[in-house]
Amino acid sequence: MVFEYAPAPESRSAVDIAPSYGLFVDGEFTEAAGGRTFTTVSPSTEEVLSEVALGGAEDVDRAVRAAGRAFEKWSALPGRERAKYLFRIARILQERSRELAVLETLDNGKPIRETRDVDLPQVAAHFFYYAGWADKLEHAGFGPDPRPLGVAGQVIPWNFPLLMLAWKVAPALAAGNTVVLKPAETTPLSALFFADVCRQAGLPRGVVNIVTGAGETGAELVAHPGVAKVAFTGSTGVGRSIARSVAGTDKKLTLELGGKGANIVFDDAPVGPAGVGIVNGLVLNQGHGGCAGRRRGVGGGVADRVLDALRRRMELLRVGDPLDKNTDIGAVNSAEQLERIRSLADAGEAEGAQRWAPACELPERGYWFAPTLFTGVTQAHRIAREEVFGPVLSVLTFRTPDEAVAKANNTPYGLSAGVWTEKGSRILWMADRLRAGVVWANTFNKFDPTSPFGGYKESGFGREGGRHGLEAYLDV
Repeated sequence: MVFEYAPAPESRSAVDIAPSYGLFVDGEFTEAAGGRTFTTVSPSTEEVLSEVALGGAEDVDRAVRAAGRAFEKWSALPGRERAKYLFRIARILQERSRELAVLETLDNGKPIRETRDVDLPQVAAHFFYYAGWADKLEHAGFGPDPRPLGVAGQVIPWNFPLLMLAWKVAPALAAGNTVVLKPAETTPLSALFFADVCRQAGLPRGVVNIVTGAGETGAELVAHPGVAKVAFTGSTGVGRSIARSVAGTDKKLTLELGGKGANIVFDDAPVGPAGVGIVNGLVLNQGHGGCAGRRRGVGGGVADRVLDALRRRMELLRVGDPLDKNTDIGAVNSAEQLERIRSLADAGEAEGAQRWAPACELPERGYWFAPTLFTGVTQAHRIAREEVFGPVLSVLTFRTPDEAVAKANNTPYGLSAGVWTEKGSRILWMADRLRAGVVWANTFNKFDPTSPFGGYKESGFGREGGRHGLEAYLDV
């Protein structure tokens, strides 16, 4: 007897989305000075969710000035007092986690199972963790009296909207800085709901300000002379532009950019768990992650077995309604991103790689892409070099550990990597040679607020998370 999954959709009634939202400046929601707006769309249905204010130079200036005024009092508070606000925010996030999980799924397209079980617990955990550091900064290893920098200008991406907010806002506030945050144009809602969380927690006015808008809004924030620290997560191209803008100033900068993570399977690896772990790491958030393991290096002795395991696992994946708790792969975040994924996948096929995807019925409306596997890939293929940012896996083979390292490092990126083997000595040997900020062993895409994350080369510089994440927000 075959048992089928029955639909199990999460109720949209868990969240109340207003028809329109303004900017959050100096503790209040306000219209943009120019009166311009844009719409945010649910990628799974193409339904317009809300109309959002489009901030410009005047709005950015107003927000930075509000943060500057708030900085004097906020930075002067004892660490234990700042910690109280962070603890309060963390508890409210836990209390409102169902509401925020549904909201994130609607606005981003990722499955509710991820927003509910991965994103929201991690968001609260980051605020709890940095609340613990707020009164211990002199013991963080950055000198006896580390001081905050001032106003932090933070620009976050659309792949993990609320989690990237937590990665940046929590350490900034713990260190005594104030914040002006610019969320991604396609996913502004969770940041605006976070503004309401800040008000609910009684956070002083101006400590957190949120200016929604497009790329030019972020550029205005980065270039503003009142910003002392810039933190950006996003594409390598935009990261280069920000680095040029900041060059020659005294602004502190951290960049977390693109990735092309290698996932290396040795002959002695447990093939079944490796296949499941690789696919789970690939399709998390539809592959919308710089650390997704989209390049697969497989030892020649187990290549066929690993490919069989990958195909078996991919055939079991469920693509569809992201509000359904049974869904494994939700919607691609935007039509623009879907076109890029399609373009690179078509290029891989045109360049001679063999393309395979499981039989998959995609919804008629929304932005969808079936999980895809490429074999016969060489390092000359675009799908092996460029960041696809979707559920597309390229498989290359190797014969020796040295060849595996050489192929893994033969990329302009260096954000993450994974090693699958039963030998601990080999894991340590590989980790020492892989040019990646994070190396997972016999697992992938595991995060913890106590552990630093960041990259090398064109994947950026600086670290977020852990004690290391405080350094970027302190004058050390």
